[in-house]
Amino acid sequence: MPPEIVSKVSYYGKPADIWALGILLYKMLAGYFPFKGRNDRDLFRKIKQGNFSFPKNISDDLKELLRSLLKVAPSERITAKEVKKVSLIN
Repeated sequence: MPPEIVSKVSYYGKPADIWALGILLYKMLAGYFPFKGRNDRDLFRKIKQGNFSFPKNISDDLKELLRSLLKVAPSERITAKEVKKVSLIN
């Protein structure tokens, strides 16, 4: 769940979907989720803080994309149109 849902505030679906894309991409690349908690309360706190780290095998370009997808503030997240323009091939 994105921070806005965890915080129980009104939200717009598209940025929430972008967050979900970021979580899915992170899980596919790393093999585990970016946020972990001892319980739901701990997990939700970590999601709202937005602090996560990357495994060593993820490129700088992918790290930047993931950071853009997983911004805590929905208004700061990359849009779907911007995602389509991202080139990860140098």
